[in-house]
Amino acid sequence: MKRFFIAFGLATIIIALPPVLITYSGKNDWLIPGFWLIFQFFSSLTFLISLGVIWAQQKSGTLGGQVFLGATTFKLLLCMTVALIYLHKYKVNDVVFVLNYFYLYFLYTAFEIYSLLSNLRVQNTK
Repeated sequence: MKRFFIAFGLATIIIALPPVLITYSGKNDWLIPGFWLIFQFFSSLTFLISLGVIWAQQKSGTLGGQVFLGATTFKLLLCMTVALIYLHKYKVNDVVFVLNYFYLYFLYTAFEIYSLLSNLRVQNTK
């Protein structure tokens, strides 16, 4: 678990670095309004889902796989619902929104898959 917390902290910092650099470079039109709120949503959701799946993997290998599939489906539906609500509330440049939103979605999903697979590898070597 300690390794997961460290990896999650590093991944969050690495994912946050390009938007921070964009903000300080003065190109604020490259970020959507409320970007940091959506960033917090993705990081919290990924953290909670990863913890849940790791816990389920420790209980039972098959339960971990089922929880992972269910959590991935839940995450996809929840993220698309948030995108729909956001687009209904704000009028933004479509290209900027897609780049911002899927930047966060794909990087956090890649981290989630990587951390869960590396956790499985650790369990298999014991």
